[in-house]
Amino acid sequence: MAIFLQIENLTKSYGDRLLFGDVTFGINEGDKIGLIAKNGMGKTTLLRCIAGLEPYDSGAVTARTGLKIGYLEQTPLLQPELTVLETCITDNISLLNAIKAYESAVACGDMDALASATEKMDATQAWDYEDRLKQMLTQLGVTDLNQPVGQLSGGQRKRVALAKVILEEPQLIILDEPTNHLDIPSIEWLESYLKRARVALLMVTHDRYFLDRVCDRILEIDLTQIFGYSGNYAYYLRKRQERVEAMGAELAKVKNTLRKEQEWMNRQPQARAGKAKYRIDAFYDLKKRAAVDLRERNVDLSVKSSYIGNKIFEARNICKNFGKKVILQDFSYTFARYEKVGIVGKNGVGKSTFIKLLQGLLPSDSGTWDIGETVRFGYYNQDGIDFDPDKKVIDAITDIAEDIVLNDGAARFSPSQFLQHFLFTPPDQQKPISKLSGGERSRLYLASVLMRSPNFLILDEPTNDLDIVTLGILEEYLANFKGCAIIISHDRYFLDNIVDHIFVLEGDGVVKDFPGGYTDYREWKTAQEEEEKTRKAAEEEKNRKNQQNTSLRQKPATERPAKLSFKERKEYEALTEELEKINAEIASLEAEFNSGEAIADISEKSNRYNELKALLDEKEMRWLELSELA
Repeated sequence: MAIFLQIENLTKSYGDRLLFGDVTFGINEGDKIGLIAKNGMGKTTLLRCIAGLEPYDSGAVTARTGLKIGYLEQTPLLQPELTVLETCITDNISLLNAIKAYESAVACGDMDALASATEKMDATQAWDYEDRLKQMLTQLGVTDLNQPVGQLSGGQRKRVALAKVILEEPQLIILDEPTNHLDIPSIEWLESYLKRARVALLMVTHDRYFLDRVCDRILEIDLTQIFGYSGNYAYYLRKRQERVEAMGAELAKVKNTLRKEQEWMNRQPQARAGKAKYRIDAFYDLKKRAAVDLRERNVDLSVKSSYIGNKIFEARNICKNFGKKVILQDFSYTFARYEKVGIVGKNGVGKSTFIKLLQGLLPSDSGTWDIGETVRFGYYNQDGIDFDPDKKVIDAITDIAEDIVLNDGAARFSPSQFLQHFLFTPPDQQKPISKLSGGERSRLYLASVLMRSPNFLILDEPTNDLDIVTLGILEEYLANFKGCAIIISHDRYFLDNIVDHIFVLEGDGVVKDFPGGYTDYREWKTAQEEEEKTRKAAEEEKNRKNQQNTSLRQKPATERPAKLSFKERKEYEALTEELEKINAEIASLEAEFNSGEAIADISEKSNRYNELKALLDEKEMRWLELSELA
């Protein structure tokens, strides 16, 4: 198997902080590799170093000669004035000019220009490229190739950038959080594409189903090192636990040995003057190894909800339109205590609008919401944090409350203490918000929501930018949350672990309430689609046969032979004689069967009888066809 890329002893620091050191691994042809680490451990930095977009301190990245690499950034920077089409083929000027010339010729109706443009389209193979581009963007939910990129949403820009990378047909694709801002149908399409594509892949993603179904190798950055696992995400989880336990046991042995060596070192210098110098050197090596901190610093979501009464909310005949676009049509529902609902649907169908209507952030056109008096909403908006980017982290939380009282008064924290539960150390708390990573911003936003002790959480895409470990902690928190929750998410694993049932927004105001998690819904939908395909195929076959029969009945007399041909007449005469013989043999067997006497070879004669009946049907059908022409 060909080696595409070799990374050797790669080291990267930011100031005094070492992100990773002496990282070594290779990427081979056909590899599908997932890169995992907690936020802030250097995942994106490592990808950028490998792609040649960021310098590293030491080491080497060696690519095979002529290797074509495609790179999708976490937040793609696209030129807003370019159209979708121009963005996707901006690196191929001849192709872009050919397509533009053809579209211009079609628009103006100049036949000479059209003939010339057609030749250029043929020469650059632009027909095939444009078809593939349209097909791919349609699968990803972008349909207007002439729309300026500046008019697209963040999710649509991510899709355009993704299509651009794939269509360049690289041999190695590097993807940084490719599923962020994609809806579930788009994620499933990308998942299917990457599974079957003959391309090497290195990607960072927090989507655990995506990792499990696409990747055959997992790399983890931990303790500034890289650890490799040959297998999918489920295999990685098992092996990582084994590694952590082995490292813990090894550390305990090192510390035990260190205690003995420390006693030796504490003796009078003359007592060890004659000892070998290697023992002293070994002591300092042990001390360094024993200083490794294997404790995992995780987000602490020990915040409890405030009391929530039996009455939650009731929606009665809610309608909401934006012009001709229908978001909700006569929606009615009574929400129960401790209920947890997931909301899924294609992008643009109105998921975020639904939860804004519930909270009164948008007015409905008709209908009423009846909210219980004890309900206290906690809203995590997918648009992200709404803090002053120049403000320090600690100041942002202090502005909300200088004294944070949680768990019905059982716990009281200062803003600094509370932030440490969300992994913001005192130095981190002094950072301006503009300097935070995407994961840090998400954690700060989550802290600002939970510090108010809500009893009804409304989470709009909470999984974006959170690392896998934090997602697991958030899942556990929500599973034990003594309140209600509505969750919009494209993370199928997250939904399966949390929700009791799902609202499927199908468009045109239709909301389907499905019992169970997303996987249950997807399996049901797949079964429904298969049944529909089978039904349509049967209906088409029935229609085809009906059309054939109608065609035969309505065939004009002038198209029929006036009489049998010589060959057909001979066949007709032979069939008449043959049918007489078959009927005679059948009658003889029936008489024997009905005689009541014992028949020695009954099995053989029964088989013969069945053969004759089948043969009779076949011969009679042909005899009838010929008799109509006789």
